[in-house]
Amino acid sequence: MSGLTRIAVLLSGRGSNFVEIAEACARGEIPAEVVLVVSNRPDAPGLERARERGVPAVVIAGKGISREEHERLVIAAVTEAGARWVCLAGYMRLLSPAFVERFSRRIVNIHPALLPSFPGLEAQHQAWEYGVKVSGCTVHLVDADCDSGPIVLQRTVRVLDDDTPGTLAERILEQEHIAYPAALRMLLTRRWRLDGRRVVFE
Repeated sequence: MSGLTRIAVLLSGRGSNFVEIAEACARGEIPAEVVLVVSNRPDAPGLERARERGVPAVVIAGKGISREEHERLVIAAVTEAGARWVCLAGYMRLLSPAFVERFSRRIVNIHPALLPSFPGLEAQHQAWEYGVKVSGCTVHLVDADCDSGPIVLQRTVRVLDDDTPGTLAERILEQEHIAYPAALRMLLTRRWRLDGRRVVFE
């Protein structure tokens, strides 16, 4: 077994942030390796992207079983893969307090808005509809509530007068692909602590 930090990625869609994380790991920019991809959706394109890179990818569907049973299966898969950190990359399920506690301070998520503004679904559309002049993305540690954990890193995107929700989302995604690997590198290579809600790097 290598000395690299082992990461599991949970996703529900295309997996573009997974790809950026995996490639940053392969380049040595993050001292980690993605050892497992889990999706709750069997048709998630991210599964094939993982398999193309030789990363084990499994489907653990949530339909027809309780939330507790679903999370028990996910935790078992992550644990069996030896992963110590969990990265959410478009994972469309809210984790329970028990799941969060199991990997306390080792679950990371990226959200396509500048939290605490516009949490939840369709954040880019929320921001565009509200009329903000600046949006962006947020990498944060995960707690038991929706998009409310301590912020690790944020990147901004100017909202243009001729933007649509779609064009804004595309430019935010470009920044997500920069922010997520950078935040993981910070978390895994620098000493840090929580001061209340603040992630403080020393």
